[in-house]
Amino acid sequence: MAKGKILVVDDEEHILELIRYNLDAAGYDVIEASDGDDAVKNAINEVPDLILLDLMLPGKDGYDVCRDLRSNGKTKAVPIIMLTAKSEEIDKILGLELGADDYITKPFSVRELMARVKAVLRRYTKSDESSEKFVFGDIEADFENHSVICAGEKIELTLKEFELLEVLVKNRGKILTREMLLDKIWGYEYIGESRTVDVHIRYLRKKVEKDDKNPKFIETIRGVGYRFNP
Repeated sequence: MAKGKILVVDDEEHILELIRYNLDAAGYDVIEASDGDDAVKNAINEVPDLILLDLMLPGKDGYDVCRDLRSNGKTKAVPIIMLTAKSEEIDKILGLELGADDYITKPFSVRELMARVKAVLRRYTKSDESSEKFVFGDIEADFENHSVICAGEKIELTLKEFELLEVLVKNRGKILTREMLLDKIWGYEYIGESRTVDVHIRYLRKKVEKDDKNPKFIETIRGVGYRFNP
């Protein structure tokens, strides 16, 4: 039985072959796409458990694909790991702002790729299995059903935004450093900048705070990290 269904999107055949071989060997069901249009179509038709998405694609690029998938009801919650040859921070941040859950810069090792795939899928499963509910202000976070409701209306969070909220809520009153949040949410020793956490915090605040410029619940501890105030 397959561990999960993964859509791999890349226009380089040797990259597709490398990823497909290793995912197959690890027991995953692999779907492929070599351009942006097919990526969106296959994702909506198949609704995979995870998407590995290259940024530089013919036609629609990875940014547009990510934007389309996050705006579609069937794929908005599917975790996305972006694959990119771009190493500039602004490219990574843009991907995260569009709803990607993680990124890997090419060239990458197979070991790193598999570690990140397992970590994202593991965190997704753990979030689904949680049984705690929590209410703060007009917000009700239901960790069992993976939903957040504000004043009776559902708030759409990405997987990483939901995980970040869950970790903050369950450690309410405690100061969590950026490094702690990276480790807890990404599930491995993350090779990247703490800016990743700041981007997700900023977008999470826009969705759960009445005034994200003056947050009531998610407090910044300058030079250290963040704390959730119930």
